[in-house]
Amino acid sequence: MARTLQAAALPSVGVPRLPAVAALTALGVVYGDIGTSPLYAFKQAAQAGGAISPETVMGIVSLIVWALILIVSLKYAILIMRADNHGEGGIVALLALLDARHAPSGSWRAFLLIVGLIGAALLYGDGVITPAISVLSAVEGLKLDAPRLTPVVVPISVAILVGLFLVQRKGTTFIGRIFGPVMLFWFVAIGVLGLGGIARSPVILDALSPHHALVYLVHAGPGVAFAVLGAAFLAVTGGEAMYADMGHFGRLPIRLGWFAVALPALALNYLGQGALMLANPKGIENPFYLLAPGWAHYPMVVFATLATIIASQAIISGAFSLTQQAIQLGFLPRMR
Repeated sequence: MARTLQAAALPSVGVPRLPAVAALTALGVVYGDIGTSPLYAFKQAAQAGGAISPETVMGIVSLIVWALILIVSLKYAILIMRADNHGEGGIVALLALLDARHAPSGSWRAFLLIVGLIGAALLYGDGVITPAISVLSAVEGLKLDAPRLTPVVVPISVAILVGLFLVQRKGTTFIGRIFGPVMLFWFVAIGVLGLGGIARSPVILDALSPHHALVYLVHAGPGVAFAVLGAAFLAVTGGEAMYADMGHFGRLPIRLGWFAVALPALALNYLGQGALMLANPKGIENPFYLLAPGWAHYPMVVFATLATIIASQAIISGAFSLTQQAIQLGFLPRMR
């Protein structure tokens, strides 16, 4: 069983050996989902927090930044990625380590098998919903400036999704070579926008202290705190792809892509959005796009649409890894 899983690990077949090149490839496959979260995460959290005040802004920015540090960086990148099965990550790979499939009925290992399969099913559910919703939401931006294009929004979305799934047969490396440079440019762009926002109101850098998040949650009240937490955690959706796709790229390239590119860019952008809100509370309408100068709004809409399409790739690759592992362990029938 272990040898079978080891043979199924993908890094040895077709993935670039140089860590920097593999990290660039991973940007296009692993970080698309979490990389597009600045489009909506801060806005939703700020709206859930009620009246906009400096304390609210500082608290929400601090909450998001530390969620990225604790959940994605510490939990996934540092801790969970150490628990692999011959290079493979994900729920099914952990079940293989427990040999839960052959556990006696009623044992704790049998219970963990059920829990693990439920977790796997949730990932499939996410894989069915996320690409369709994200692509459709992105393409619907056409209706804002060109209402006459409304009838073609759904056909364009369907065509994009069909094309996205068709290129899967080319393999992870082919997809990453296309999407990786695009996502690298995306992260650079949102990081630069964030720096511009921070320059307007450098006091936002105080939000790097976690006490702002703790004080805000304590004083906001249970209802508001729960709503803000739920919205703020949109910023870490997609982080689980780091572990699920570990078999494609290995630990080092995924960690390199996160700590060298994705995390700094995301942190800068969220800090920039917070700085914008401190300077102009009316920016809650769309803090991400308002970070950009007027001439860059339309190009950013187009670029955000492309990045959102790429974001669908993260969940597709995660579902592929999960399916491959489930086949090797006998949970699914063999398929090509």
